[in-house]
Amino acid sequence: MNQRVLISIAAVLAAAILVFSQCVFFVGERERAIVLQLGEAVENEARTPGLNFKLPFIQNAVFFDKRILVFEIAKTESLTADLKAFEIDNYVCWQITDPLAFYRSLRSEHTAEDRLRNIVYSQLRAAIGSRELNEVVFSKRTDIMEEVLKKADAQAHDYGVTIVDVRIKRTDLPNRQAIINRMNAERTRMANKYRYEGESEDRRIRSEAEMQRDVILAQANRGGIVIRGKAEAKAMDIYAAALAEDPEFYEFYKSLEIYRKSFKDNTRVILSDDSGLLKFMR
Repeated sequence: MNQRVLISIAAVLAAAILVFSQCVFFVGERERAIVLQLGEAVENEARTPGLNFKLPFIQNAVFFDKRILVFEIAKTESLTADLKAFEIDNYVCWQITDPLAFYRSLRSEHTAEDRLRNIVYSQLRAAIGSRELNEVVFSKRTDIMEEVLKKADAQAHDYGVTIVDVRIKRTDLPNRQAIINRMNAERTRMANKYRYEGESEDRRIRSEAEMQRDVILAQANRGGIVIRGKAEAKAMDIYAAALAEDPEFYEFYKSLEIYRKSFKDNTRVILSDDSGLLKFMR
């Protein structure tokens, strides 16, 4: 009988210990925790370090590191505003400041690192792409890091995360042959651009010159026709006046013109004695 009582007491104690272990959990100084019930947070605040309680079996605690965490971004190639390429690798210091928001949006540190890596990388490339190489490497490196930190932290705030620091570890020039190829491609592009612009300007100038030439020639021909018409009209007036004043002299003059045009060197003309052409040579 006593043995049965002892067994019962031991079973009750074991059950009590099991229930108590399910009700109690301890949060360390380096941690913060939230209580979940069926996968959903049941409280609006995270549990602080120390001894904490929860409902057994239906509730569980999820712990988050409240220390500053660090991850690195692998070496990547970036392009500056003056089209200079170089490789950078950097690291990011971050901290979970709102465990509830962090759990609802990211769930795990691995997911958080992937998300933050994209945020920081995009902001870093945007900042570097708006500045020249000497500013990135020397004169404005600190300003660039502060700008990237401020913008990246603003984006990460919605995830319950604070980005504490962003730093470039090292900058290196990429493969030399790649640089040469890129420079050649850029110079070829610029040469083709200037060549195309020059050819376009040449065609424009030639077209304008040809148009002006045609206009000038047309005006000159028109002026020549007008002058020639006036001269011929004046000549006809003179001929008419001369004919009216002395018809025989005019006939003699015209005959001389016919002789000059008709009788050239070694020219033979057979005419009858009564030909009118020989009137003034008889």
